[in-house]
Amino acid sequence: LPALRWTLLGVLTVAFMAAPSVSEAKYASIVIDAKTGKVRHSVNANTRNFPASLTKVMTLYLLFEAVDTKKLTFDSGLKVSRRAALQPASKLGLKPGQMIKVREAAAALIVRSANDAATVVAEALAGSERRFALRMTQKARQIGMSRTTFRNASGLPHRGQMSTAKDMATLTRRMITRFPHYYHLFSKTSFTYQGRRYRSHNKLLETYPGAEEFKTGYIRASGYNLITTA
Repeated sequence: LPALRWTLLGVLTVAFMAAPSVSEAKYASIVIDAKTGKVRHSVNANTRNFPASLTKVMTLYLLFEAVDTKKLTFDSGLKVSRRAALQPASKLGLKPGQMIKVREAAAALIVRSANDAATVVAEALAGSERRFALRMTQKARQIGMSRTTFRNASGLPHRGQMSTAKDMATLTRRMITRFPHYYHLFSKTSFTYQGRRYRSHNKLLETYPGAEEFKTGYIRASGYNLITTA
């Protein structure tokens, strides 16, 4: 990725490697100084693309907000619905009626990019994934993501779910400044759930010195998407 030429401390990178037959841009990226917001690199940064599982950063944002406002704790149990259990891979394989703790759901979203866990969180916070997506979009507007619309909590294909590299950078900076006490969770390279160990999809952690975990994403319509910080 051209963005990875930058070796500045505190850099935040967002890149979309989109499929040209579906999305508006073949490639979109932005590199910014995480502290000042100064743009170091930008290609199609305002062009709308499918965010795929980068969507889950907003899902986590609202989950952390619920924990900080005492609506939930990290030990709170979230019930798995039939709809959540039926979400396609990537997933944990949760079963209807099962309970999963908030801390486990957060780790599943970050490391496994689990779609079933995303739906569980959405339903716990808003009653339905549709209502949660409306909250996601409302929050996006509040923090300055003017070209983003969410339709689900996972990033699974939906023609109305669109974002930009710039908006995702805005979200990531806000996540870091709003929840610095949870930032360490994004550095997880693996987690264990019910005896099974899951590893991160972000191979950059193993190949780029100083890289910190944030979020990867992929659906066929979008190609490979990445948010990373260093």
